Amino acid sequence: MDEMADWGRILNRRDDGFPRMMGILNVTPDSFHADSRLNSVDEALALAVHMVENGADWLDIGGESTRPGAESVGAAEEAARVLTVVEAVRDALPDVGISIDTRRASVARAALDAGADLVNDVSALGDSGMLEVIVEYGCPVCLMHMQGLPENMQNDPDYGNVVAEVRQRLGEVAKQLFDAGIDPRRVVADPGIGFGKMLDHNTDLLSSGRGILPDEKMALMWGVSRKRMFADLLGRQDSSERLAGSLGIAAKAPSKGVDIIRVHDVEAHADLYASMRAVE
Repeated sequence: MDEMADWGRILNRRDDGFPRMMGILNVTPDSFHADSRLNSVDEALALAVHMVENGADWLDIGGESTRPGAESVGAAEEAARVLTVVEAVRDALPDVGISIDTRRASVARAALDAGADLVNDVSALGDSGMLEVIVEYGCPVCLMHMQGLPENMQNDPDYGNVVAEVRQRLGEVAKQLFDAGIDPRRVVADPGIGFGKMLDHNTDLLSSGRGILPDEKMALMWGVSRKRMFADLLGRQDSSERLAGSLGIAAKAPSKGVDIIRVHDVEAHADLYASMRAVE
């Protein structure tokens, strides 16, 4: 998948307007959705195969929780959690896109060497070495907006105009990539739902759809699956109760121009989109 045409095929939404699906593989003991925590390479690989069989175009492998209030782990521990999983998934599923969910340039580099294809950076180049890694490997990158850090991001986040401010910040970071020679078509933007945002911020960003993109050539990713916003919106305090809300937002993704949707429940989202296609 090194050619631009191939990346365009899986970074951009399908010809029928439905988004690509990115399945979440959490190799962590403390991810916010307890049912998504994986404790071994075998568990991760079994879930990866199940997700791909149900339509996942991407698998997002992460070794550090970035839920609100989460404590940081060391780079060595994060790498130890993810690298064997990346290698196992690459060997078993050679055609799926593998995303490494990390804020650290050292982990991104090691994962790319192990077979990952895309860096999903929730800090949007917060590590000063990440730009160098992206340029060196020429890999696609997802830039997510976050106000603050996981340990403090929900301590009264504030915006004047959340859509304009998120677009401006993503544009500042994306410009670093463009100036370094990275094609905008290799850059994905994620508004960062729940990352330094209250409910009204989240709903404004979702309503804006592609309005947060600083460059229309960039792709748009949503990561809404089972997030805290459904506690505020629906009163669903436990993440196990938030699938219906997640699917409700996912149903709006095609009309909002979303290219990739990052989900815990690939099979349920595949059923949703199959049902929507049937009545269009």
